[in-house]
Amino acid sequence: MLSNILLQAAAENIGMGYGLAAVGAGLAAIGAGIGIGRIGGSALESIARQPEASGDIRGNMILAAALVEGAAFFAMVIGLLAILTK
Repeated sequence: MLSNILLQAAAENIGMGYGLAAVGAGLAAIGAGIGIGRIGGSALESIARQPEASGDIRGNMILAAALVEGAAFFAMVIGLLAILTK
């Protein structure tokens, strides 16, 4: 699938830089989705084991998810800037 996208970009003279920047932005979004999903799943397991600590776990989960999302947003912006500056 990735090779088809890169071959199509090469055939249309878009340039490999555009294709790779778009792939990088997409991988950042996928990675953030996986990371936030794992954070949420682990938090739910922790709350199920210790319901009395749910407030602390929830707060830490939100903070960790925000940090992951911020890093992914930064990576996507860098990928899009690579496309726009060419």
